[in-house]
Amino acid sequence: MGELAKINKQKLGYKAGWVSIIGNLILFFIKYWAGVTSMSVALIADAWHTLSDSVSSVIVLLGFKFSAKEKNEVRPFGYGRAELIASLIVGVLLSIVAFEFLKDSIEKLINFESANYGDIAIIVTGISIVVKELMAQYSFYIARKTNSKALKADGWHHRSDAISSLVIMVGIFVGGYFWWIDGVLGIIVALLLFYTSYEILSESISPLIGEEPENHIVEELNDLALKCYKRDMKLHHIHIHNYGDHVEITFHMVFPKDITLMDAHDDASMLEHRIYNDLGYYATIHMEPDGIWDDIN
Repeated sequence: MGELAKINKQKLGYKAGWVSIIGNLILFFIKYWAGVTSMSVALIADAWHTLSDSVSSVIVLLGFKFSAKEKNEVRPFGYGRAELIASLIVGVLLSIVAFEFLKDSIEKLINFESANYGDIAIIVTGISIVVKELMAQYSFYIARKTNSKALKADGWHHRSDAISSLVIMVGIFVGGYFWWIDGVLGIIVALLLFYTSYEILSESISPLIGEEPENHIVEELNDLALKCYKRDMKLHHIHIHNYGDHVEITFHMVFPKDITLMDAHDDASMLEHRIYNDLGYYATIHMEPDGIWDDIN
C-alpha cells in the first residue's frame, strides 16, 4: 500500500471513529435516561450496548494509529495486524456486554419485574434505530473504501444496536399485555449480541491464526502463471499471510531441470511482479527442479 493510500485510509478511519464516538455518547445518555424513566432493563441494556460502541470505536482509532506505523527492524511486516487485534477486542467486549444483559434479563424474569413504557421510550427508541443504522451504513462505506476489518466490525456493532432497538420497539407496543416482555426482550437482545460477537471474532481470529487460501486465489495464481509460461508450473504449498494493510503469498513452483539458476530466478521475479501488479499480493516463490514435485506427489 502506497504512502498516500495509507494516509487517506488513516484519515477516513479517524473520521469514522470520531463520528461513532460522539454519536454513541449522545445516544447513550438519551437511552439511559429513557430506560431509567420507564424502569426497562432492556432499554438500559440497550443504552450500555450503545456506550460499548463508543469504547469499541476508541479501540478502532488506536488500531488505525498503530497500523499506520511503518515497518522496522522490530516489526519487519509492519503493524497492519493491529486492526485485526482491534477488531478482536471489539468482539470480546461485545460478548461481555451480552453476558451482562442476559444475566440482568433472567433476574428480572425471576423477580417478576415489568417495565412501564411510555411515549418517551417510543421516541428515543425510534431515534436510536434510525441513527444507529445510518452510522452502520457509514462505517460499512468507509470499511469498503479502506478494506478495514475493524471498521466493518464497528459497523456490525452499530447494526446490532439498531436491531436490538427495533426488538425493544416491538416490545414497547405489546408490553402492556405481557408483564414478562421486557425480560424476554433483554434475553433476545443479549442473544443478538452474542451472535454479532461470534461473527466479529471469527473474522478476526482466522487471519491472525492463519488460513488456507481461498479457491479463487489459487485459480488466479495458476491462471497468471499459465499466461506467463504457457505451461503448467505445478504451483503447490500455497500459503497466504494477512498483515492487515497488505497480503503476502508464498508458494513452490516447478521449473525444467535444464534451466539455469539465473533464468529460473528471473522467471520467478517476473511472476512475483505480475502477481503484485495484477492481484495486489506480495509473492515469494520457491523454485523446484522438475521431478521432485512428482516424487512427492
